Amino acid sequence: MNKNVLVISTSLRPQSNSEALADEFVRGAVAAGHNVEKISLRGKEIHFCRGCLACQHTGRCVISDDMQDIIPKMHDADAIVFATPIYYYEMCGQMKTLLDRANALYGSDYRFRDIYLLTAAAEDEPEVPQRAISGLGGWIDCFERAHLHGTVFAGGVCNGGDVAGHHALREAYEMGKSIK
Repeated sequence: MNKNVLVISTSLRPQSNSEALADEFVRGAVAAGHNVEKISLRGKEIHFCRGCLACQHTGRCVISDDMQDIIPKMHDADAIVFATPIYYYEMCGQMKTLLDRANALYGSDYRFRDIYLLTAAAEDEPEVPQRAISGLGGWIDCFERAHLHGTVFAGGVCNGGDVAGHHALREAYEMGKSIK
């Protein structure tokens, strides 16, 4: 069965290492026959959540920006893939802002079940992505039908393009290909 897969690249840097991971995940998911859409936050206007909770009553955020287009795509996806650079041992600020603004999904009849996280960092110790995984886990915990299905970490990559030839690219491809 083909799934609708939404890949969200949160890096604002052109040719970023985390976006390269996202592209490989997309390639794998497409090879497996899934419907895939990739969104890059680069060039998007996304404001901070105001905490007004109006979305909990209306199912829609009151802020008029690019999240108005992204939230419905998240809602309708079977699987959501987040790709982020690791800054100071945590997900990037753009990803955190995106997750905060996705509050309109809470309490909705969202479709997604499988969540994936792709990370890249200059540091290469295996524990580097743990805070990002934990942060995303807090968001996932608010959606009882969703779970973290897999993660890929590319460590030791700093400058754009450093990820070329990194084993994590193959892991991202295989993870995309393994969606069931």
